[in-house]
Amino acid sequence: MSFRFSLNRLLDRLRALVRRRPFFLGILLCAGPLLAAGCAGLAEKERELTFRIEPGNAGWYSGLPDGLQETQVPVGSERSEQLHAWWWPAERADAPAVLYLHGARWNLTGHVFRIRQLRDFGFSVLAIDYRGFGKSGGELPSEETVYEDALAAWRHLAQLQPDPARRYIYGHSLGGAVAVDLAHRLQTDRGMPAAEGLIVESTFTTLADIARSLSYPWLPLQLLMSQKFDSVSKIAEISLPVLIVHGSADRYVPSRFSEQLYEAARGPKKLLLIDGGSHNNSMRLGAEEYRQAFGELFGWRPPQG
Repeated sequence: MSFRFSLNRLLDRLRALVRRRPFFLGILLCAGPLLAAGCAGLAEKERELTFRIEPGNAGWYSGLPDGLQETQVPVGSERSEQLHAWWWPAERADAPAVLYLHGARWNLTGHVFRIRQLRDFGFSVLAIDYRGFGKSGGELPSEETVYEDALAAWRHLAQLQPDPARRYIYGHSLGGAVAVDLAHRLQTDRGMPAAEGLIVESTFTTLADIARSLSYPWLPLQLLMSQKFDSVSKIAEISLPVLIVHGSADRYVPSRFSEQLYEAARGPKKLLLIDGGSHNNSMRLGAEEYRQAFGELFGWRPPQG
């Protein structure tokens, strides 16, 4: 069997995997060509397939909820670009505030239900679209630019909620990796506004780990991929309290990755494995478990929904 024939069979298998399980697997399509001879534009194609941006509104979006305000957050070296953001203040003026960082594919319009749940917990919520998503400026995102966007949004949240004991970071899926990086930066840069806690849901250890888990474990993806999203190394250096949540029935990101993040974390921590939770509904199914965890880990009890 020739090398070219073997490579073609590998690529066919990878394409079939992507069709059946598209979450993050698109990045694997360049792995074979790179092993053979390298491929032009690999990094750009990898970014396209990692973020998989869907233009326009999500199909289930029916408009802005009452009380939610659209705003903009300047970003970039000259603060010349703008992030489209939603600010949904809680009814109580002294409410804690959370920065919501979403994952791949959908812009803010695809996250209304989860943002609403956080507000129902008692948070004021600032949610952003990274550059390249939705109405935000910029073009194709990268690991570096989404980290920059999260930092800009966090500085903005600190203006909206000046009390550091009432500021939290939340990230879902790929946004969980962005949230971990933000928390890590706050730990290492004492000039940044502090956070009281970190919440991540349905996330992973590294992007290469999740890609391997859904394809071929033997592929040296950590060497091939420019987008690392290495949460497992960073979370070990975070001392602020961290709540890690994962659905037991997540078909896209196995819950074992959250268990590994929990084991790596060194500060105050709690792991919620939501029985029957999928990649997207663990906050709804585990609402009461969330409330209890907030009390145990962060010292406050959200109101009942």
